[in-house]
Amino acid sequence: MRGGFMTLIPEVQAVVDKLNSADISFTDLTVAEARQLYVETLARSGGQPVAMAAVEDRHIPGPVGEIAIRRYRPDGLDETPAPTLIYFHGGGWVLGDLDSHDRICRQLAQRSGCQLIAVDYRLAPEHPLPASSDDAIAAFKWLTTNAAELDIDPERVAVAGDSAGGHLSAVVALAARDQGWPLAYQALIYPATDLRGPARYYPSRSRNGHIPPLTAEFMDWFGQHATDESTDTNDWRVSPLMAGSLAGVAPALVLTAGADVLMDEGALYATRLRDEGVACDHAHFPGVIHGSIEMFAWLAVTSTMLDRVADAVREALTS
Repeated sequence: MRGGFMTLIPEVQAVVDKLNSADISFTDLTVAEARQLYVETLARSGGQPVAMAAVEDRHIPGPVGEIAIRRYRPDGLDETPAPTLIYFHGGGWVLGDLDSHDRICRQLAQRSGCQLIAVDYRLAPEHPLPASSDDAIAAFKWLTTNAAELDIDPERVAVAGDSAGGHLSAVVALAARDQGWPLAYQALIYPATDLRGPARYYPSRSRNGHIPPLTAEFMDWFGQHATDESTDTNDWRVSPLMAGSLAGVAPALVLTAGADVLMDEGALYATRLRDEGVACDHAHFPGVIHGSIEMFAWLAVTSTMLDRVADAVREALTS
């Protein structure tokens, strides 16, 4: 099998074969069923949870009700206040929660040596975009304003997220620039950056659209569920690539996967960041599929991807 013009690396090909043989389509499920299957799938692919020195669940104020967060403190972190990575989970703005991404959060906390705070947010279709963006912005503001309460060093804060979480991290970085909030770094893991119906704009949507887990059909399903008639897809909170300017946002790592429908829009976001004067490292992984950074139990390349993100965050926050 070929992912467009390049071959999948062998271990990734084996995972694609496994996913295809399962013959389960998220798009045939109800939203509730898809959410449950998503959590179960990431639990299988993510491997055993890494032990932490402390894990704490709590709630913080949001724009509409409370927002759930989970705080991870890895072994060996003695600094106080601590360098802190704020993480937003993926799931197409429709799926995912603190439990679905518990394993990747533990991995990143351990590998970076930083405190990590995972942020939940309102999901669509119950709460269409930009509700999730508004929650992410509000959570970042509260966490940095009330930094002492959670042992956060407000001058050493980064944001990160995968897929929809990469989108939310980009949105938060834009808001932080506009509001003058401190943000040292952003790590965008195969982010979605354009919800205008991107099949019209990005060849990777068709070139890689047949490759699971994020097929073009599944991405369309996310788009249909994440937005409604009130959603303005040109709003930067919905499509950060549509922001009038990216200049002045925090330095960035943008990670893209070669066999991913989101590859082109992630690469274009990295290009725009660089062109507009932002220090940006674009880490591209050829022959790798969407979701690979959460497949620690299935793929050796996952460890390389995790280290790439964790090393960048650690360097930005502790050097």
